[in-house]
Amino acid sequence: MAPVDAVIVTGAAGALGHAVVAEFRSLGREVVALDRPGERLDTLGRQEGVHAVAADLSSRAAVQDAFTRITVGCDALVGLAGGFTPGALADVDEETLDSLWRSNFGSALWTAQAAVPLFRSGGAIVTVGSKTAVGGPAPVAHATSKAAVVRLTQLLAEELRPQRIRVNAVLPSVIDTPANRSWMSDDLTARAVSPAAIAKVITFLCGPDAAPISGAAIPVYGDA
Repeated sequence: MAPVDAVIVTGAAGALGHAVVAEFRSLGREVVALDRPGERLDTLGRQEGVHAVAADLSSRAAVQDAFTRITVGCDALVGLAGGFTPGALADVDEETLDSLWRSNFGSALWTAQAAVPLFRSGGAIVTVGSKTAVGGPAPVAHATSKAAVVRLTQLLAEELRPQRIRVNAVLPSVIDTPANRSWMSDDLTARAVSPAAIAKVITFLCGPDAAPISGAAIPVYGDA
């Protein structure tokens, strides 16, 4: 029997990343966990079946270097890496725009570019957009960078279709994480979606039952 390929998860050291890694591991999948260097990634990498690779995911050169250190076959990429900065039109400056563009759009683009050559016989890519990428009021720079991720998802779905690689996005809103609970109201906390719930949607999109789905933007924001 051929070995089962691994799943690459970027932004793996975050709250959603931990949930996604745990869900894939519960399904018996090996995981390559990419994130900034640090103790959270080191701890994650000590788990059985998890291979930690540190990298600045907003840099094309750093991503290319990181992927040379991936020595297992892969058939899925989950791009969770990204950033958030609040701000209306008057608040946007060049530093904020550049940071969000690189962390949200850049990380999605560079990791997809590096991962596709590792896919031996088709596979799946899941990106993370945002509810605000497709409608409603939102911080200008963040929502715009996430809208670019959604459009990138659509473009990659078309380009990679002949290679039997499916590409879909999930659209979260407020996720119930410890960091978010520090500022959320009780009402919003009650409506926020758990990382584990989003992780189940992501693993489904990477699995065989989602074979007909590509180019989709899947809402995962519940009532948040």
